[in-house]
Amino acid sequence: MAAPRGPKLSGMQKQVLSLYRAFLRAARLKSPEDRRQIESIVSSEFRRNSTQVDRKNFLYIEYLLRRGKKQLDQIRSPDTVSLSSFDLKKP
Repeated sequence: MAAPRGPKLSGMQKQVLSLYRAFLRAARLKSPEDRRQIESIVSSEFRRNSTQVDRKNFLYIEYLLRRGKKQLDQIRSPDTVSLSSFDLKKP
């Protein structure tokens, strides 16, 4: 018997989850301390965006997906050893 599933996800939700998983997989290729740092930054960034970005703002979500894919490519590079983040406070 199949396990009950949650609500069906939209295509965009699937893309976001796929990107998140890809970041976590890429982090596994780094040293343990860099892995923890990357996982922490990625997790907090995705959580922050999940609360601050309107779910119906598709253009902005698509922009964040494109930006995330570029950042993922940078993390996957063997030359990249860590990730940094900064927070701009709105006036």
